[in-house]
Amino acid sequence: MTVRLLYPDAPRPDSAPHADTNGAAAFAQAVDALGAIFEDAKRAEDAYAGGSGDLRGAVYTRARADVALAVAVAAAQRTAQAVQSVLNMQI
Repeated sequence: MTVRLLYPDAPRPDSAPHADTNGAAAFAQAVDALGAIFEDAKRAEDAYAGGSGDLRGAVYTRARADVALAVAVAAAQRTAQAVQSVLNMQI
C-alpha cells in the first residue's frame, strides 16, 4: 500500500507570490506552452507511425493536448463572456 500526503489547494506559505504583472507576456507564454504541448503530441504520433515510438506514449500525449485545448477554449469563452458583460453595462 502506498500512502501519499494530501496537500491543500491553497499556495504553500513558503512560496513567493508571482511577480509577473505583464498580461501580454503571460498570454504569450501560455500560447507558446499550448503550442509546445501540441508539438509533443505530433512528435509522439509521428514516432509511433514511424515504428520508433509506443502507442501508450502517443495516446497519452494526444490526450494531454486535448485536455489543454479544452482548458484553453473554456478560458477563452469565459473571457469573452466577461468582456461582453462589461460592454453591455450602461454608463
